[in-house]
Amino acid sequence: MTMTADTRRQEVRALSELGLTELAKASAGVHETHRAVSDRVFAVVRRGLGTSVVPVKAMHDGVTDTVYRVITGSTTTAGKVSGRVADLPLASPVSSTTVGAGIIGVVNGLIGDELDGKQSPLTQENISIRVAGRPVTPDSAGLAAAFPRATRRIAVYVHGLVETEHAWRVGQRTSAPYEHRLWANGVTNVFLRYNTGRRISTNGHDIAELLDDLVRFWPTDVDEVILIGHSMGGLVLRSASHHGHESGHVWTRKVTTTICLGVPHLGAPLENLAHHASAWLTARPETSAFGRLLRRRSGGIRDLRIGSLVDEDWADRDPDELAAAIAAEIPLLPGAEHYFVSATVTRDPNHPLSRVIGDGLVLHQSAGGKNSTRHIGYNPDNGFHVGRSHHFSLLNDPQIGTRLVDWIG
Repeated sequence: MTMTADTRRQEVRALSELGLTELAKASAGVHETHRAVSDRVFAVVRRGLGTSVVPVKAMHDGVTDTVYRVITGSTTTAGKVSGRVADLPLASPVSSTTVGAGIIGVVNGLIGDELDGKQSPLTQENISIRVAGRPVTPDSAGLAAAFPRATRRIAVYVHGLVETEHAWRVGQRTSAPYEHRLWANGVTNVFLRYNTGRRISTNGHDIAELLDDLVRFWPTDVDEVILIGHSMGGLVLRSASHHGHESGHVWTRKVTTTICLGVPHLGAPLENLAHHASAWLTARPETSAFGRLLRRRSGGIRDLRIGSLVDEDWADRDPDELAAAIAAEIPLLPGAEHYFVSATVTRDPNHPLSRVIGDGLVLHQSAGGKNSTRHIGYNPDNGFHVGRSHHFSLLNDPQIGTRLVDWIG
């Protein structure tokens, strides 16, 4: 059995088992909700009809419990079997294909920290450099083979939540990806893939170490490193820069430019909504299953509540506590120029609609890192706003592409 075939089997089996196991959990949640609703209905009916409803309720409960147990049990068993024997006639591992990587990216974004704790095959490459979907070994031989035309200027791209490095090519049929523009200016493009469900600070630690290897073993001397992050990716890069600077990594002194595209430096409103909604739903028997589902969201998603970058923001704290979140104020990497891009669904970022939803996921103020209580240190002149746009259009926008070329010099 080749390494590729072995990896393919492991990933296919892990995905099939996970899918059926999650279906079994969903069935159990529906069962719980069904019983909670029926119990309340029968309680109301009993007030009017008395104990005559007891036999009816007993029959109802017996039938529904049996049906749900059969569905849940059979699905769980099918998951265990598929986890041992499932396979697909693929030429490459699932994670090396665009579609397969996208599926794994979504799964990891939602529960990637949980899967990592179980050492799932879906998290074998928590952090990796990718070329054509395949991981690159970050040593002299691996980098030389992957980047035969390496230049002395490197641009490192880090994607956002539930994305992969393939996200940077969205809309490439109508607009040239950023990598093409930068390559024309003598910059070698390096794309990272990471498990977005893990804590931002955990990914930051690991990416700092990876970038240390990247610069150390690069085929030629490195004069300049440019960091480009979309959404969560910008927070991960800020965390990596902080850890690398604190550890004295050489690569941090090579960074000349950082560019954050739609990054929730001050937090994302949807995570705040999910945080409080999970508490409200869990407190009621009819909706507790939905509340527990929300509470399963990954540590990476939870870090988006206020833009947490370091371990101290979450270690030894109850993740479901309703008290105000605390985030350490981490300064921007010294010695580099820092730029940011925000987007709003309306032309004017101060339009009432844009003030509420921003680009659909990130507010204009959060992308700029400044509100009435926090200011992470951006020079306002280093910002650029794209109107009538949305969060994912920031991955490939002609206006931003022109700005990137101007900013990197």
